[in-house]
Amino acid sequence: MRILTFTGKGGVGKTSVSAATAVRLSQLGYRTLILSTDPAHSLSDSFNLPLGAEPTKIRENLHAVEVNPYVDLKKNWYAVQKFYNGIFLAQGLSGVVADEMAILPGMEELFSLLRVKRYKASGLYDVLVLDTAPTGETLRLLSLPDTLSWGVKAIKNVSKYIVRPLGKPLAKMSDKIAQYIPPEEALDSVDQVFDELEGIREILTDNQKSTVRLVMNAEKMSIKETMRALTYLNLYGFKVDMVLVNRLLDTKEKSGYLENWKTIQQKYLGEIEEGFSPLPVIKLRMYEQEIVGLKALELFAKDMYGESDPSRMMYDELPIKFVRNGDVYEVQLKLMFANPVDIDVWVTGDELFVHIGNQRKIITLPISLTGLEPGEAVFKDRWLHIPFDMNHHKQDRMKQQHNNVLN
Repeated sequence: MRILTFTGKGGVGKTSVSAATAVRLSQLGYRTLILSTDPAHSLSDSFNLPLGAEPTKIRENLHAVEVNPYVDLKKNWYAVQKFYNGIFLAQGLSGVVADEMAILPGMEELFSLLRVKRYKASGLYDVLVLDTAPTGETLRLLSLPDTLSWGVKAIKNVSKYIVRPLGKPLAKMSDKIAQYIPPEEALDSVDQVFDELEGIREILTDNQKSTVRLVMNAEKMSIKETMRALTYLNLYGFKVDMVLVNRLLDTKEKSGYLENWKTIQQKYLGEIEEGFSPLPVIKLRMYEQEIVGLKALELFAKDMYGESDPSRMMYDELPIKFVRNGDVYEVQLKLMFANPVDIDVWVTGDELFVHIGNQRKIITLPISLTGLEPGEAVFKDRWLHIPFDMNHHKQDRMKQQHNNVLN
């Protein structure tokens, strides 16, 4: 299943772009599902049809879903929520506050990811179009598998080796203790959710099937946010294959007081084309009226893609590479707009940590590099090169052999 994720600053028109893309895909005969993960849903407004938490048929080959976190929580997390709710109520919290506190941070994003995996496994669709929340929330959504990976292992181990074996004996000792021991159904729910989380990252970073497309306006704040988004997406290993600049004013027609806006837009458009090169930049005009309903979306899609297939890979370059030159092994990350001053790199065990701003990427290193300290990271043509000298391994082994002989 091909996965196309559209993201951008709030208000740039990514829902219209996503919906028009889905319409075009369905016209080409692809079984298409468009999924909105934005809490402020506007996908139903774009199609001018009511949508729910399960796929609704829009037309032949096209279905749409607006994720409802409360529906997903009740379906996947009810037993756990009920357990926490009981604890919070016992501490004197009101029912509404207890209900809200029982929803752990990130659960809404987690269940959106689980839907992606389930729809892929269903085999019902050829293309999944993700209409996401504004950039910050989307980065949190896409980076969630990385963020949770270490915690999932810890929680599952605690559940397997401590909570399950000791839960019942401890509960029998005291009623006060018993209220803090999760029931079996809650533990089963946690196990099921975390088991389903396995493999999500591989789906989203499958560079042959999954790509991200950035939607922006020709405005300073929109450009800056999109630049940061591209850097962080590359950091996490997500392939970006297109940039779409939306709501450009027609330079051929006189527009009164908007003439100055046209000059500003054209200035920023030049910066976008130069800054985001070699990514393809698609320019989309401002329409005379709202893009609502299938007819308007079909026209928008034609302006966007012409007769081409939106599902094809528009640009194909891996954001993370492992390259070996002789005895030097390099981890290379494409970070087009990163400031070298803001980058911190270190290794712990077999994991390479790359920290930029408020984002952190953990890369599992090959066994041959385990235990090696990285050399000085340098920027070359928008790529961060992190070297590992294999000679250090050879020297360490020779020292160890020497010490063994002396001993």
